[in-house]
Amino acid sequence: MSGTLNFDDLKTHVSDGSVDTVLVCIVDMQGRLMGKRFHAQAFVESGHAETHCCTYLLATDLEMATPGGYAATSWEQGYGDYTMKPDLDTLRLVPWLEGTAMVLCDVLDHHQKSIAHSPRAMLKTQIARLTEMGFSATMATELEFFLFEKSFDDIRKGGFRDLNPISGYNEDYNILQTTKEEVVMRPLRNHLYAMGIPIEGSKGEAEAGQEELNIKYDEALACADHHSIAKHAVKEIAWQHGHAATFLPKWSQDRVGSSSHVHQSLWKDGKPAFFDADRPNSKSELMDHYMAGLIKYAADYTYFMAPYINSYKRFAKGSFAPTKVIWSVDNRTAAYRLCGADSKAIRVECRIPGSDMNPYLAQAAMLAAGIKGIEEKLTLPAAFSGDAYEDTTSAHIPQNLRDAKDALHGSDMLRAAMGDDVVDHYTRAAEWEQEEFDRTVTDWEISRGFERA
Repeated sequence: MSGTLNFDDLKTHVSDGSVDTVLVCIVDMQGRLMGKRFHAQAFVESGHAETHCCTYLLATDLEMATPGGYAATSWEQGYGDYTMKPDLDTLRLVPWLEGTAMVLCDVLDHHQKSIAHSPRAMLKTQIARLTEMGFSATMATELEFFLFEKSFDDIRKGGFRDLNPISGYNEDYNILQTTKEEVVMRPLRNHLYAMGIPIEGSKGEAEAGQEELNIKYDEALACADHHSIAKHAVKEIAWQHGHAATFLPKWSQDRVGSSSHVHQSLWKDGKPAFFDADRPNSKSELMDHYMAGLIKYAADYTYFMAPYINSYKRFAKGSFAPTKVIWSVDNRTAAYRLCGADSKAIRVECRIPGSDMNPYLAQAAMLAAGIKGIEEKLTLPAAFSGDAYEDTTSAHIPQNLRDAKDALHGSDMLRAAMGDDVVDHYTRAAEWEQEEFDRTVTDWEISRGFERA
């Protein structure tokens, strides 16, 4: 048993007893898989058509709090139900869990209308806009994360202190050190590949205990689905082997952060629309417009690439995380890196997103900006050359959540592309995150001022 399933395949597995559980999942605002475990027989009898979940799942935070201020749902509205509609094209086995299959769901109201602020719907909306223009989007994401010696439970019980990565030194491309980590990484690669996710490979990243997982490019929605399932798998498989994994972008001020770069290109009639052999770098005029949109509206959509307070701790000089809204050719100091120049593989890599991004939201927002660039026929500025950290003329990436929230709220581009209700919904999510942080007394404040203040 391996790979993706059609519904008849699932019924066969249920009938012969090899599958007894189906995970029925939505993707929440934070990019997590949330949902129910169905007895497999109940799923094939009725659950495959639809089930239900509480509306608060798309109006909560990482702690599952129920903050006020959301128009979509509230205590006043009684926190009713959404319909979870399984997308049977995403049905697949979960090889690291015995007798288990998984399906992703779209989120609908009781009239079978898509919930506009649900992450999958947001990405589908931008894909539909591209389709109307005659294009499709191909994307790939890089997943960076840290593995730790101890388990999630041990680290939590220890107050998240004395965190020790699984290795003792920078393991960037290091085969010896990553061999020591194969207890987690080998089953991760193999299990994901077995469930139909096109894993290319993994490598040590530029810190102790830091890993990168690479998945082959695919159509935008499939890319986001693959990313979310893979991120979930990292945590579960690490847990099964007694280790913890974190996608926190900056878990230590003394170590580099974790990113999730997004590669993207547009296609038309089966051909790469960003490629033009007769232009410099083989970069088409369409690609110029698209990249110019990414750059012009970067501040507007930064929240969708960096949604938490911690996200902004990663943006630092000399860290391989960008600080300026700049594009360059094959230059890892720039926010937007032109990759595959002079070839049909030409694409733009956005290096702003952190490992904590929700891939549906980040991809949707970037597509919206790129589409706007095409519609406005924006002119792409000249490529930057050199160390982008030293540039003094280009705009900064928003430097904190408060600034990113304000840019999101004031974005006419995103309001036109996504709707006022969607922008207001995620503005409230950003506000709540900031409010929760603002009322928190940190260890740094206490140690700094307890005696000396």
